[in-house]
Amino acid sequence: MPGMSIDVVVADDQELVRAGFRMILDAQPGIEVVGEAADGVECVELAHRLRPQVVLADIRMPRLDGLEVTRRLAGPGVADPLNVVVITTFDQDDYVRTALRNGACGFLLKDATPALLVEAVHAAARGDALVSPAVTVRLLKRLELAESGTAPSGVETSGVEASGLSVRELDIVRLIAVGRTNQEICDELFLSLSTVKTYLGRIQAKVEARNRVEIAAWAWEHGAVRPAG
Repeated sequence: MPGMSIDVVVADDQELVRAGFRMILDAQPGIEVVGEAADGVECVELAHRLRPQVVLADIRMPRLDGLEVTRRLAGPGVADPLNVVVITTFDQDDYVRTALRNGACGFLLKDATPALLVEAVHAAARGDALVSPAVTVRLLKRLELAESGTAPSGVETSGVEASGLSVRELDIVRLIAVGRTNQEICDELFLSLSTVKTYLGRIQAKVEARNRVEIAAWAWEHGAVRPAG
């Protein structure tokens, strides 16, 4: 909302990484880093106390990893979930589906540009999902393997047919899965914002998702996203 600051808690066991994130985010109008945590337990405690709009959590942290932090702050059964963006290095990006299932509303690589980091914070504060383009490319490659019959275990496609989603609903699911916002979906599919929101409600009911982030997780889990090309 105009005039409102987005409060952010940054959790990473490396002090230099936390300092870098703080420098980037504090330089942005309307964003303020209100707390830092060096491990997962501290992150959960700090987030519960400060109730920031966004939590940035590294996956590998002492005492509690970022996936468990996400589940405790935003996962199924959490009464008042927070917006968590998970950040990791490239060789750990296979955790993205678990992070999304645990309630994350963003997944970024540590080598993401400052602009993408800021965009992820804004998207999380709105409740939108943003997945790093590099992660999206990696997941699309997994789906290409699925079509060739050599997919890694865990990519399961039978649920797509069983879901009862219409062609238009699947179009929207695929766009959500690659991080499109509601407005971008409107522009790409030539639909009004109210129509997109109506479709989202139907999709959530059909795939038993609480929000657009769980829709994205469902899409990747069931191979609903078309490979590039």
